[in-house]
Amino acid sequence: MIVDDKQEMEGFWISGAIHAIKALSYVYDLLTFPVYLILQRPWEKRKASRRIKARPILKDDNQITYRSVDSPGPMHIMLEREKVDTLEKVLLWVTKMHGDKRCLGTRQILAEEDEPQPNGRIFKKYKMGEYKWKSFNDVERLAASFGRGLVELGMKPRKNIVIFAETRAEWMIAAHSCFKQNFIVVTIYATLGDEAIAHGINETEVDTVITSHELLPKFKRLLDMVPEVKTIIYMEDQLKPTITTGYKDGVRLVPFSDVIKMGNSSTASANSPKSDDTAIIMYTSGSTGIPKGVLLSHKNIISTLKAFCDAVQIYSDDVFLGFLPLAHVFELLAESVCLLSGVPIGYSSPLTLIDSSSKIQRGSKGDASVLHPTCLTAVPLILDRISKGINEKVKKSGPFRQAIFNFAYEYKLKWTKRGYETPLFDKYIFGAAKQVLGGRIRLVLCGGAPLSPDTHNQIKLCLCVTVTQGYGLTETTSCATVMDMHDRTTGRVGAPTTICDIRLENWEEAGYRVKDHPHPRGEIVIGGDIVSAGYYKLPDKTKEDFFQEDGRQWFRTGDIGEIHPDGSIMIIDRKKDLVKLQLGEYVSLGKVESELKTCPVVENICVYGDANKAYTVALVVPNQHYLEEIANNLDITGKTLEELCSNPQIEKAVLQELVEQAKKCKLQRFEIPGAVKLCAEQWSPDMGLVTAAFKLKRKAVQERYQHEINRMYAS
Repeated sequence: MIVDDKQEMEGFWISGAIHAIKALSYVYDLLTFPVYLILQRPWEKRKASRRIKARPILKDDNQITYRSVDSPGPMHIMLEREKVDTLEKVLLWVTKMHGDKRCLGTRQILAEEDEPQPNGRIFKKYKMGEYKWKSFNDVERLAASFGRGLVELGMKPRKNIVIFAETRAEWMIAAHSCFKQNFIVVTIYATLGDEAIAHGINETEVDTVITSHELLPKFKRLLDMVPEVKTIIYMEDQLKPTITTGYKDGVRLVPFSDVIKMGNSSTASANSPKSDDTAIIMYTSGSTGIPKGVLLSHKNIISTLKAFCDAVQIYSDDVFLGFLPLAHVFELLAESVCLLSGVPIGYSSPLTLIDSSSKIQRGSKGDASVLHPTCLTAVPLILDRISKGINEKVKKSGPFRQAIFNFAYEYKLKWTKRGYETPLFDKYIFGAAKQVLGGRIRLVLCGGAPLSPDTHNQIKLCLCVTVTQGYGLTETTSCATVMDMHDRTTGRVGAPTTICDIRLENWEEAGYRVKDHPHPRGEIVIGGDIVSAGYYKLPDKTKEDFFQEDGRQWFRTGDIGEIHPDGSIMIIDRKKDLVKLQLGEYVSLGKVESELKTCPVVENICVYGDANKAYTVALVVPNQHYLEEIANNLDITGKTLEELCSNPQIEKAVLQELVEQAKKCKLQRFEIPGAVKLCAEQWSPDMGLVTAAFKLKRKAVQERYQHEINRMYAS
């Protein structure tokens, strides 16, 4: 009884304090409104957000084609004027422009030391120093030397070479060395399983692989699966010597630095590529089967660079934080824009990114705190985790601070929508959140999957950054649409870029038509110089997905979009994600997953729909912290994660959380899962359940959990 009275008093006190703060903020608004109105000119921001970004250029009953209304920007014009039409010319030109300016940065690892944990366990942590930088001149010289070294090792023009390594400066140097000699770079994700890696190496008939110290041991197993490979070049570790014994006979292992030394004394000349030559065979992450190699020419990549420079505002003092896989077209193109604009790139990894990352010593600083970046790329999964991390921290801070935060969040959301900024709240309420990524972040570029509006808003408001969504595919060199820098909306991916046209075509089967009201809807088809020539050694699949029209290459994406009056696109569905339930309703599984991922208890989710049933079911990888919280509320204690996941009471409670989240997100009744199965194992690329970009491999998940799916429907 005393506890209840105490809680009631605390609640009453907090409520009173919040009412007082609201009253103060009301007075503050009245006093400062005229000042903010004059200084911030919100009507201009609202007008800029609403401006027309693309218009239809062709229209009939079956299709509608949109084109950007924007003119090419200064960098776009310069590239055309200077005839910079290959990646070799890009590096030569930026080196001439930026010379001794910082280009690629790697943080020093001084030592690896044992750190005792509160639970008595010992973890190995890095003692880290400052960033060491290579200038544009250094990168150009190293790339030229490494390229000549590859010639000395027997590489010939137009021959394929694999880069299979984590994101780091040597990755970019190796790629540009290949572009200089007209070698074709084959990119393979570092997180793929052995069979997918072997498939990429064997299909491209590669005999030389560039890898890293960390990934080299994989080849003890892999070499028997890739008989063509005769040379492996490995990027050295900062601390440990690389053990090169125990590998298959007849395969030479060469340190990265030795190839540069060979090139320093070589007289081999460069073999410059032409614009239409293939620069990269980039393997897709393979969400619907084995990865496909997408042919990307120098022209494709330069076209995307032009489009991105038109769409994204880059400043001379920007610093980019690189940590996503460079084998992913989105990261490679974002970093290439930085190189083109003279923006230094500091490399990081998820293990050392922030102060609380797993390899950072207690009391030491993560990479972001040392680098102080202004721009980075992210996929929705990372932003979802940051968003949930903010919520968790706020929840732990106590009822009063939680109430203050919630008030500040709603206050900022209200004024931001009206076109105003909230400098005092940004400094005193949200300042600490911004410091997590170094305190200077102004732009987060997001792509790779749909970003939920809730996460978009929270990252934008709490980190005080611009979150710019884009839409593109490996087949369109990462480019199709980019949000306008002044667009204040969420849930949309922007309008067509200056370098491509976007068409919607009727998909009658699911009832998506360009005549739909209020917005035209249909399958997205992309045309222009960004579109790949097709898939490597897959002529039938190329013919199915690509076509030529009026001298332009077009690609059928399989994504369903709707176009708004300002020319911006919203992705509303995907052909492969659509299921028709027993009563005839269509459910977009991807859309439902995107909404339910914002539920705190969900770490990952796969929704499944059986055509013979009237409802969907969900497989959920839970967030352990929230799951334990649910268990405590049900008086279930002292259980392992596996035991919690198999407990029917907890399953029922998680299902209720999903239902409440679905209602908040305004999902239809038939879209809400009717049963749930909790999966204790984290879905990772090496399990084959998600791609390297962490997109679901729906079929693989279904096959692995078919028994549980049957049980859910039977119950």
